Order: sequence, then structure tokens, then C-alpha cells
Amino acid sequence: MKIVPTEIPEVLMIEPQVFEDERGFFCESYNERGFTEKVGIATDFVQDNHSRSVQNVLRGLHYQIQQPQGKLVRAIVVFDVAVDLRKSSPSFGQWFGCLLSAENKRQIWIPPGFAHGFLVLSQAAEVLYKTTDYYAPQHERCLLWNDPDLALAWPVSASPILSAKDQAGQLFKSAEVYSVTPPLILTLSHSPEFNSGDSGITF
Repeated sequence: MKIVPTEIPEVLMIEPQVFEDERGFFCESYNERGFTEKVGIATDFVQDNHSRSVQNVLRGLHYQIQQPQGKLVRAIVVFDVAVDLRKSSPSFGQWFGCLLSAENKRQIWIPPGFAHGFLVLSQAAEVLYKTTDYYAPQHERCLLWNDPDLALAWPVSASPILSAKDQAGQLFKSAEVYSVTPPLILTLSHSPEFNSGDSGITF
């Protein structure tokens, strides 16, 4: 796997090693050892989520003010967004967006302390993501997708399809944020030589 830095240092793009031939392709979508060594943190994923949405659906921007979730996201084809809500962070209030598609097979690592959302660009899209804590509806919060202070550059050509909850999202200036940065567990060692292709799996 290859790690691609973004404008927000803790948010990372992950490019898996892909094996392709005339039959199709194979890749490891997740390898715990590789993730720990390449990303530089040790974390336990406790829940896998899977959603399907039609074109122009926008979900988000969601976060949990308690039990904050780190997310490892992959999808076909969406514009995926993370917003930094850690008040002590140099990038507080900044956002990063990227395309996740079948072609690039990229994933995005969004650590705890961020709001997350996505816009479906294809006729339909399935989004799969791992989380570092369980869903806690009592702690769930939502930022307004088109908040003027955040000024997210969603690639929309028409009004997106929103849930009632997302239509009622809070403005950034009045939203609850993380006064204390949610912790991440640093690894004790880092092995840049690790190659997820060493797993022994035969394509």
C-alpha cells in the first residue's frame, strides 16, 4: 500500500497494491499490519458499515461528539469530505475532499475529531467504511452541508438529495466541536519496507 499525504496531515489517502490481468483484479482492501506500520498508528476497528445511495445523494456532515469515530472509507463513485473539528488543531475548520472511485481504488483515513460526508457522483454508489468506535445515536451531530463559513466545494450541478436530519444540520459557528483532540495510539515502530503484497495471497 502507498500512503498519500493531504493538506490536513492526519487525513491520509491510501492506495492499495492492485494486481490486474485479463481476468480482472485483486487487492487487499485492508491489512491490519500494513495499516499500523504505514499509517503510523495502532487502532482497533470495531464496526463495518455499508451504504448504497443513488446519484446526487449527499450524506453528512456527520460526527459523534462523544465516542468519536475514526473512519477508513472506500467507495464507488463519490466525492468524500472530512472537516477538522478539533479546536486545538492548526487546521481547525478546514476541509479536505477527494474522489473515491473504482478506477483509483483509493481509501481515505479520517481520524477521530472530524466530520465526514460524501456526495454520490455515479448512477448509484456503495460506500464501505470501518470505524474505531460504535455508532452512538445519542452523541451524533451534523454540520450543514453548505455552511458558508466552511465553503465546501461540492461538485454539485443540482440541489442534492438530503435526509431530513442532514437538511437540519448545524452551522459551523454554532456547532459542538472537540475542545480536546481525540487521542490516537502511536505505534512503537515503523517499517516502511512493509508491502501488503507479502501476505502470501495468490491472485
